[in-house]
Amino acid sequence: MTRLDRKALLPTGLRDILPPYAAHETDVVEGLMAQFVACGYERIKPPLVEFEDSLLSGAGAAMASETFRLMDPQSQRMMGFRADITPQIARIAATRLAEAPRPLRLCYAGEVLRVTGTQLRPERQFAQVGMELIGSDFVRADAELILLAAEALDGIGVDEINVDLTVPPLVPLLCAAAGIGLADAPGLREALDHKDAASIDALAGPAAGPLGDLLAAAGPAERCLDILGRLDLPPGPARERARLAEVAAEIRRAAPDLPLSIDPIENRGFEYHSGVCFTIFPLDVRGELASGGRYAATVDGGASRAAAEAEPATGITLYVDTILRALPEPPAGARVYLPVGTPPEVGRALRAEGWTTLSGLSEDPAEAVRLGCSHEYRSGRVRAAG
Repeated sequence: MTRLDRKALLPTGLRDILPPYAAHETDVVEGLMAQFVACGYERIKPPLVEFEDSLLSGAGAAMASETFRLMDPQSQRMMGFRADITPQIARIAATRLAEAPRPLRLCYAGEVLRVTGTQLRPERQFAQVGMELIGSDFVRADAELILLAAEALDGIGVDEINVDLTVPPLVPLLCAAAGIGLADAPGLREALDHKDAASIDALAGPAAGPLGDLLAAAGPAERCLDILGRLDLPPGPARERARLAEVAAEIRRAAPDLPLSIDPIENRGFEYHSGVCFTIFPLDVRGELASGGRYAATVDGGASRAAAEAEPATGITLYVDTILRALPEPPAGARVYLPVGTPPEVGRALRAEGWTTLSGLSEDPAEAVRLGCSHEYRSGRVRAAG
């Protein structure tokens, strides 16, 4: 490996995004954000780095193991690079926007950095785009985010998707009703995450039957809800089941053709969520397009109304890296080469017409083709280069 090769080497999970992909990513992000803003979500921009005690409080505590830390040389306090933007929005809602009218509708776009990648997402730095709806417990709020995300994805060209619903509190409530704590049943959570029916049956004790029923119910929404509706559940799990059915019904009323499935025992990625959650998958591409769900928006140790009393909230995060994989390759842009000596007003007029212009710096007649220009300005008109 040469010295230049070593200088180009990046840490695992980090990469350079080159032309034309960097511009394509920006266009996709702004296309999504424009649709969110058009539906009443106001743009917000939290910082990349925060003090550790605020970044990892409330919902942010679930991201502690994925957060890079560093010492602030000015305050001598520990800081962290954000690994997820949702906890930052919860902090802002509970402090800076504590007195703003509810529900808050906020949207954001930005980069996050994580300690490790995953099998589905090996990248450690990637762009998130998202929406948070804070201060409403209505089922319509959950459905609104799912439907708007699906509409926004369709608007940028990702129309082959499946929405998968889950309820992370359902399994812990069911186990508690059977006198079992997940923390007291080593391996049970892992068995549930891996959909290991034999291990669930061996480890779950009196909860094995109901958990097996939940495992078998996973699949298309209508089939799953039919199976769940016939189960004799304790009051806590029954309430979560009812909420799940209401969210699915809201989605079906607004988008009857949207593919919808339910996995009632899925928990991975929803560690700080407290109600109905959702994941949007592409049909033919690896990874998740988006995920989110209901959580409590609060900041530990704050003095505001929202910090002392957690607010109901729901949010969704869209993953730009997966979205880009689900889209066609960016088209080659049309660029007009302006030879040396072209009057400036010619370039201004062409740009006003929507052309991208590139000013020549040498007299080389082959420069237009060499620099990848599709057109060139010659003899008072634009023509194909070459």
